[in-house]
Amino acid sequence: MTEQIRCGWCGTDPLYVKYHDEEWGKPVYDDQILFEFLILEGAQAGLSWITILKRRDGYRNAFAGFDVAKVAAFTEADEDRLMNDPGIIRNKLKVKAAINNAKLFMAIQDEFGSFSDYMWGFAPNKKPIVNKVRTLGDVPARTELSDAISKDMKKRGFKFFGTTICYAHMQATGMVNDHLDNCICKQG
Repeated sequence: MTEQIRCGWCGTDPLYVKYHDEEWGKPVYDDQILFEFLILEGAQAGLSWITILKRRDGYRNAFAGFDVAKVAAFTEADEDRLMNDPGIIRNKLKVKAAINNAKLFMAIQDEFGSFSDYMWGFAPNKKPIVNKVRTLGDVPARTELSDAISKDMKKRGFKFFGTTICYAHMQATGMVNDHLDNCICKQG
């Protein structure tokens, strides 16, 4: 039997392996999932992704199943509730940013028809970018494209969406496929 090779960053943690195999690098066009990753990637700033992945269900519960309209309508009472929720990272700036970003997400939906159309509109021919990746060291933390998207989103008022977080969002939602060339999940 041939050994199955995965990208080394996922290690052997079953949660990480499942995320690697089933989600990371797979194109996402659904606004609710794109919003989920916007919340999760913003929460991850300064932390490891596994820290957030282990709290994903906590975030789902705390943020109304990632229903953008409900999150956009959160009040100060909701902010207080979130700051006391042990299922998420309780960082006031990140909580406020998530609510603010939900409102801005909806504004983009109004302007472009969907957040997906907005994000994928940055990609060449609206298609995933499949990078040649021989080693983990070949994977960039940011690119000119993530710089451009991040710059535009910051101009619109988004918080916790700098170019590195933007690139991670692009990887998570399959705008970019950075699986190692010999990884079982590499396609294209």
